[in-house]
Amino acid sequence: MKIKKLLTTALLAVGSGNIVAQTVSWTADNGNGTFTNPLFYDEFSDPDILRVGDDYYLAGTTMHAVPGLVILHSKDLVNWENVAYCFDRFDFTVSDSKGKRTDDPAFSLKDGREVYGQGIWAPAIRYANGQFYVFSNVNGKGLQCYTSRDIRGPWTHHNMQGDIYDLGVLFDDDGKVYAIHGYGKVRCTELKPDMSGPVDGTERVIIPEGNGVGEGHHAYKINGMYYIISTDYRPNGRTLCSRSKSIWGPYETRVITADETYGYHAASLTQLPRGEKPRIGRDGTKFSLGPVNKDATACSNAHQGGIVQYNDGSWWALFMQDFHSIGRTVCLMPMTWVDGWPMVGLEGNLGRAPRTWFKPGMAAGDTGNTANNVEPHAPYDRSDDFNYKSAGKLKPVWQWNHNPEDKMWRLKSGRLRLNSMPAEQLMWARNTLTQRVIGPKSVATVELYAKGMKDGDVAGLGNINVPCSWIGLVKRDKTLTLRCFEQLTNDTIDVELSLPGDRIWLRCMGDYDNDQAQYAYSVDGVEYKILGRMMPLSYQLISFQGSRHALFAFNVTGKNGGYAEFDNFTLTEPCADRSQNIPFGKTFRIINKATGRPAVCDPHGLLYDTHTGDASERTRFQLVDHGGGVVSLRCVDGRYVKVYGEGLPGDVRFTSDPKQAERFLWQDYLDHDFMLLSLRNHLYIGKSPTTGSPYSMDYKGADPARRAGAVLHWEE
Repeated sequence: MKIKKLLTTALLAVGSGNIVAQTVSWTADNGNGTFTNPLFYDEFSDPDILRVGDDYYLAGTTMHAVPGLVILHSKDLVNWENVAYCFDRFDFTVSDSKGKRTDDPAFSLKDGREVYGQGIWAPAIRYANGQFYVFSNVNGKGLQCYTSRDIRGPWTHHNMQGDIYDLGVLFDDDGKVYAIHGYGKVRCTELKPDMSGPVDGTERVIIPEGNGVGEGHHAYKINGMYYIISTDYRPNGRTLCSRSKSIWGPYETRVITADETYGYHAASLTQLPRGEKPRIGRDGTKFSLGPVNKDATACSNAHQGGIVQYNDGSWWALFMQDFHSIGRTVCLMPMTWVDGWPMVGLEGNLGRAPRTWFKPGMAAGDTGNTANNVEPHAPYDRSDDFNYKSAGKLKPVWQWNHNPEDKMWRLKSGRLRLNSMPAEQLMWARNTLTQRVIGPKSVATVELYAKGMKDGDVAGLGNINVPCSWIGLVKRDKTLTLRCFEQLTNDTIDVELSLPGDRIWLRCMGDYDNDQAQYAYSVDGVEYKILGRMMPLSYQLISFQGSRHALFAFNVTGKNGGYAEFDNFTLTEPCADRSQNIPFGKTFRIINKATGRPAVCDPHGLLYDTHTGDASERTRFQLVDHGGGVVSLRCVDGRYVKVYGEGLPGDVRFTSDPKQAERFLWQDYLDHDFMLLSLRNHLYIGKSPTTGSPYSMDYKGADPARRAGAVLHWEE
């Protein structure tokens, strides 16, 4: 409780005049030649990677949000920017009662229909014949393809139909195009070169059920060999590679990575009563959050994604991983080829990958950027004052929840105006503008102007998730009421207040690594008050998305209402500046997360642990900085940590010669948690919490609960 209170106090102060708001946004680039995963600390699921020359493109799932099918661009695989979406809105039609074609209402939240958990997902991006191709599936509509000669568009939509989804696509040397798809029983289908559909009669099973292969396929032809990268969730998450000399098989399969969670356990999943279908936006639905097994990997490990060869010849995987209520985002993982197999990880520690590693094209000790001279930057500018030169175009970080009604929103006088339309709840509110939350902690604040609201209007700042929540204003007759609503508990808190100038500041404070958030408000933009409890958050497989900030306006009387205006949406990230995460120039103790006990330079010459009250000199350490995140560990008595032999228990000892000191790459796990990766054997230092053995250098990586002995914590 004390920790939660301290967190809330700190986040309340952000941007209130008491603390200078940061302008830094999370970027994986550490500015010293290394990067720290995830590449983005916001949702980017089902990534597929493409290299064209010295340019890299990443396509990802957008589900029901528009614009849809996002594409990012990079020169170094670490720093990315949004360059395109494949479409502005879903353009599918259905026949009405008179046989006339009309827009499918499900994609626009009309007629009580929706496409939560559906929409468009699991893209494959490819380049051939002088143009870009993005393939993806839309539930109920079949396989879709978008083509363009310019990555920025415009894009041409080809509805290929057919029962092909979660696919990999390969353009072969002879001009034929193949789609790899299916779970367990993997199929290959030839596609028509004009993208008009599959070639009839070509579908064949190329990997039979029973080979432990899953879904989410990514297909490649490398040195004449066909490779299929797949992910599986039964009984646990892992990523596999299948290879053959022929596209039609037979294939042999290997696991190329498993259990890499970077110390994140599976999140709590939203639960519904047995037999009950999801009622996405209906108040009264009895949601609950499922149990959490902090020791379980489940399917939250790094999985589904693509691989790519960097321009220096090195190979890299870009796989997604579940980051709790944030959703699924992308990690960059070095690869090592072994006997013709592309294994994730480094020599001596295959199957696992460091959270912090050297950027592509960089080596140990390099401290600058790549030859491309890329400055560290985030993919999006997340804050928004809505003061654009182009009045009809929003920043690319924003997406609408389903197709918008274009006549019912506008940018006017430097504000976003949303006209309210009928809805019973936030999840059914049309023209809701969203952007992904960003972790590990962040604070979203927006100004809401209520002058244009009419009877029955509800407007504010919400969290689009299942279950949802929001804080906002409700207008009844001529009275404005401040309301906080949490769908998980179906709890409503109302506050009567007067607003000078019909303006209020609304805030959402999120600690997403720990799956919790809380709302606050201010009537002057300086002093904020909490409204509602610290809410638990979840990831869920109903909409297949993580939490999203939402600006909304709707009317509960069954008719169009007035309007709400929003201004100065700010997104602050207290943890984005990681420059102080490594304790250079400090004297610190090392606490093992598994035992809570401090490390000690034992007089016998071993690195061991001691009782929690030991504050002796032998529990105090300092870092020697070799540049580029490479460090040596020194006790203040002048001895350096050195690893002898294979790194077994008792091999972690000390030397007085700084030239013999072990060199580690510091692994930043945030909040003063860290690991030490040996650059000699690519294994981690750690101590078993149960055996009584001294420290060793034979750990493969972090366990989901961070209590196996390899994740450490420093305190000054």
